[in-house]
Parts: sequence; structure tokens; C-alpha cells
Amino acid sequence: MAAPLTDTQALALDAQGLERLKQQAGKDPGRAVGEASKQFEALLLNMMLKSMRQAGGQEGMFDTEQSKLYTSMFDQQIAQHLAKRGIGIADVMTRQLTKNAPAATPADAAGGAKPADGAPAGSPAALQPFEAPGAANRIWLRAMEAGRTSAPEAPAAPAGTPAPSASPLPVTKTREFVDRIWSHAVDAARATGIKPQFMVGQAALESGWGRNEIRGEDGARTYNLFGVKAGKSWTGPVVEKTTTEYVNGVAQKTTAKFRVYSSYAESFKDYASLLTGNRRYAEVIGHGQTVEGFARGLQQAGYATDPAYADKLTRIINGPTLRASLLG
Repeated sequence: MAAPLTDTQALALDAQGLERLKQQAGKDPGRAVGEASKQFEALLLNMMLKSMRQAGGQEGMFDTEQSKLYTSMFDQQIAQHLAKRGIGIADVMTRQLTKNAPAATPADAAGGAKPADGAPAGSPAALQPFEAPGAANRIWLRAMEAGRTSAPEAPAAPAGTPAPSASPLPVTKTREFVDRIWSHAVDAARATGIKPQFMVGQAALESGWGRNEIRGEDGARTYNLFGVKAGKSWTGPVVEKTTTEYVNGVAQKTTAKFRVYSSYAESFKDYASLLTGNRRYAEVIGHGQTVEGFARGLQQAGYATDPAYADKLTRIINGPTLRASLLG
């Protein structure tokens, strides 16, 4: 006999599932909040799918009321499947309802060493439901705004760069940066299973929203958004730059070689290969569906030697600047 469906496996519109949630609320309110938030996220996704089908206008001569019914049921199941991976709304609602939402604070400049080398890409993962900045992002952003408010964080600098004295970039500039790299982040999400907005946040932290991107002596672009160093197996071009390493918590200046890419697409592809092809980043892939899991996983794996790296990355991803920049 098959095991009964859990609340999150049942259809989002299943009355029995809602009744189970009511019963669970009396026994375990904390867990019920999380399950209800997931159901709400599934309902939103289902509404989005329904709207997209209506906008498509693909009604054919063989369509019947029965086929429309089954299509609707299919969309509900797709929405429920997407909600299991999540787009961030359920997490925000849970934190807000349990009054545990962390306050965003200004982010400092990033520092620390980067991995010495990469590896071949691993197996692809399911695509996150963020194909392009737009309607989906607007829903996510409004939910995020409901959970926390703060002033925009200061722009971050790449590894080893002192904190910039310039004022924070206007949202028009940070939005241009996000628009420029978003499609590449979505491609990397297919390979890693990590949410694209997390990777965009890290690129913003490492490059100061593109303002402090690593460049050659002649000012030529390296397209190295993640501060990845050139190890022994790297056969491509390199650029040598002064960076900051933290040894026993003490910052020290050193010179290192960094990889040079031909495009942002190549930078994201190599970054995805680094995470999926190196066993030390297994925790990042395994727990990369939450901001804290992604940021802490990177620091624990030794992605950067800056002891505050995870905190800085978390503040960037959770910060209002990224949310406003994703709002298309």
C-alpha cells in the first residue's frame, strides 16, 4: 500500500490537504506555518502558469472542456513540484510569520582568497523558476519587502580590494549590471541547482556590481566576476593582480594570478564547473537552496579566506539593492 501524500506533495487546492494543515496547526504551529507558506507559494505559481497559458492563446480545434480540466490539473502538479524547490516566497513568509526575519545591514567589501582551480561540470539540475527579470521577480520582491526593510547596502569590492570610498551606486546602474548577467546566471542554475539570484549576489559582492571588475594592466576586461584564480590546470590567459589574503584572521597583501575569460557567459560556465566538479563544494550544492546554506557553504569550503565573507554575501543577497535591481 502506498504511503499517504504529505501536505506539500498534495495538490495545492486539495481540501483534504488544507484540513490536514489545520489539524497540524493545533499540534505543531511552527511546522504548520512552513507548510502553509509552501502551499501559498504553490498557489501563486499555479496562478502564474494559468495566466501564461491564457496569454498564449493556443486553443486548438481539438480542445474540449475535459482537456482543459486535465491541463489545469497538470499545471497544479507543476506548480506543486516547483514549490518544493521554492522561489523564496515561502521562506520569507515563514520568517515573517514567526517573527524571525533577519534585518539587512550595510555590506562591506569582500576579501579573501579564491579557489586555485576548477574541474569539469557535473550533472545538470532542474532549472529554477526565474527565466528573466519580470513578473516572477516582482512577486518575489514584494514578499521579500514584507519580511525586512533597510537602507541599501554599500557596494562591495572584489577580493583583496579595499572598501571603496565612492557612494553607493544608483539602482539604475545596479539594475544594468543584473540585466547584463542574469541570463548567464540562469544557465548556471541549470548546472548547479543554485538559485540564480544567489549567484548574481555573489558576482555583485566580488565585482562591486561590476564597478570593480578585475582588469588587465591595459584596462582590458577579464570578465572574471567571481575572483577565480588561475591554478596549474588552467591553460587560458591570466592577469596578475595584488589581492588580500587572511592568515589567522590577519589581512596580508599578496600577488596572485586570476583567470581571464572571453565573456560573462564563460565566467558563469566556469564558476558552475568549479562548484559541481570539486567535492569540497558538495555542501554548497547540497544546501544551496537557502541564502545561509549557500553563503556558509562557500566559506566553510574555503572559497574565501575573509572570515566575514559569508555574512557579507548574505547581506548582499538579502539586501534591498539586489531586490530593487531584479525588479524589471
